[in-house]
Amino acid sequence: MEILLAKTAGFCFGVKRAVDTVYKEVSGDSDVAVYTYGPIIHNEEVVEDLNNKGVIVIDENIPLDNYLKKNDIQKKVIIRSHGVGKHVYDEIESYDVEIIDATCPFVKKIHNIVKEESEKGKGIIIIGDEKHPEVIGIKGWSKDEPIIVDNAEIAEKISLDSRREYVIVAQTTFNSIKFKELVEIFTKKYYNIFVYSTICNATEERQREAKELAANVDTMVVIGGKNSSNTQKLYNISKKECKNTYYIQTLVDLDLTVIESAKRVGITAGASTPNHIIKEVQDSMAELSFEELLNQSEENGNAVRPGSVIEGKVIGVKPDVIYVDIQYKADGIITRAEYSNTPNLDLTTVVNVGDPITVKVIKTNDGEGQVLLSYKRVAAEKSYEKLQEAFDNQTVLTAKVTEVVKGGIGVMVEDCKVFIPASLVSDTFEKDLDKYMDQEIEFVLTEFAPKKRRVIGDRKQLLVATKAEAAKKLFDSINVGDVVDGTVKNVTPFGAFIDLGGADGLLHISEMSWGRIDDPKSVVKVGETIKTYIKEINGEKIALSLKFDDNNPWAKAAEKYAVGTEVTGKIARMTAFGAFVELEPGVDALLHVSQISYEHVAKPEDVYKIGDEVTAKVVDFKEEDKKISLSVKALLPAPVVEEATEE
Repeated sequence: MEILLAKTAGFCFGVKRAVDTVYKEVSGDSDVAVYTYGPIIHNEEVVEDLNNKGVIVIDENIPLDNYLKKNDIQKKVIIRSHGVGKHVYDEIESYDVEIIDATCPFVKKIHNIVKEESEKGKGIIIIGDEKHPEVIGIKGWSKDEPIIVDNAEIAEKISLDSRREYVIVAQTTFNSIKFKELVEIFTKKYYNIFVYSTICNATEERQREAKELAANVDTMVVIGGKNSSNTQKLYNISKKECKNTYYIQTLVDLDLTVIESAKRVGITAGASTPNHIIKEVQDSMAELSFEELLNQSEENGNAVRPGSVIEGKVIGVKPDVIYVDIQYKADGIITRAEYSNTPNLDLTTVVNVGDPITVKVIKTNDGEGQVLLSYKRVAAEKSYEKLQEAFDNQTVLTAKVTEVVKGGIGVMVEDCKVFIPASLVSDTFEKDLDKYMDQEIEFVLTEFAPKKRRVIGDRKQLLVATKAEAAKKLFDSINVGDVVDGTVKNVTPFGAFIDLGGADGLLHISEMSWGRIDDPKSVVKVGETIKTYIKEINGEKIALSLKFDDNNPWAKAAEKYAVGTEVTGKIARMTAFGAFVELEPGVDALLHVSQISYEHVAKPEDVYKIGDEVTAKVVDFKEEDKKISLSVKALLPAPVVEEATEE
């Protein structure tokens, strides 16, 4: 089998730039909350990995206030490569957060064209999918409502104002051939239209290459996220040229039996497909091709020919080779690599002259007139019966990781190699698989094809099942108001995630204390065990709190801070109308600017600074609203007003 990989497969410039931007930001200051406006790319693995690192995806359908409401946490919002409309920038800026613009330069160019041309009074026609985020973003830069079209039927029905000038732009990932067809429909009907060719060169090249590749292979594999528009276009283009075209998201979606008989297989991938997924698919196909070559011939009696299993007797042993009498015109040899998978094994310690041995013929002439034999392949085939039973019964197997490659990991079950693709090693994306080397892991078999020496394992489903079982057990046993113990798993600027033994609960910064908390790390630390209570359960989300009722400072506030009571506290924060005084953690009182002194005070900063201790009198207490008003002036002697005398 010949495997042909498209040169342009994988991340395009704009997507790579956006993804790299997010990884750079999330690896920086841990006290900064990082958001992306929508998923950074249409690839679930990458988005999930970033989510595990603390990146929060802003859902465009949910008000920004739910994410960016003002508090002391520093926030950064990253605009993805698709770009957004001008109103989105304006709304985000109103929250006084930092915007990092990762919009693809090619998309940004379209924004500028639409903005400038629409301000000149020209009508805007966007060729693309009206539901695609890139098109929605482009639309947001037009002064007037633009026309959006993605098929000939709609284009034919559109009637334009013949007295007005129009500009046509295209979604960067739109099919270039289809774009030209739609432009032709408009230009044949109207003469006052200017066309900007805004389809990305990389997109055109990717589509052209996919078309040419698909026309010259037996089978075509297109890799990309299920929501990726540009990958769907690659699939449609390839399908027209090659009927055996398959659309997959990761290796686990590919049924390798469909390509067994193919002589030439082409691979391409969408702009949002990470290289490690492409490599995993390519490596699996290459492994299949190699093993097919080793199994060209089927076993047939005791004939000495490639693929046959024969009996022999050991007639010589060296540390790295075994000589075998096979009753043939030439002796057979077994190299160290074909005897065992153990590196640097001294064969003289495991085999003796005169031992009978069952071997498999690999080559009848190794180049020096000897027959190349394999002992480990016969041993592996004997192990297949046990593996077949494990596959049929979905028995959980345990084995040590003996190999780590870019596409996954290899384990040995007796003498049989089991390959576990990277996407099935864990229930979360694993960037570095080296940590699994020499580890004992559990897994089940999801594919068993002994004739092709193809045995695929899956560790992910065991982890998912274990977590699901633990989660069910946890949710069946907890209720709102329960006090629970948990381990601090991760601390972010907005709170901490607590492992409750089956699911994580969020301890928001606002629930860490009755008082004011500026940094969650000052309250909890990763790895420590804490006692919290369950404030809310919403589906699979658990909200936790440390604000227990027995330490609620407002429980006895009515008695401690009754009107007329003299109190002492510290200035916590100031506004234009007064200063807030912390009487105790969780209880703040307002010292209005008019109550600071009998003399005129323009603003509290003229008298106080943060941290100053203040003694004042309680002049108002509203328990329901949790509001206390203070007056320093009430403790001061009233100024003497001199009466005017008549002269």
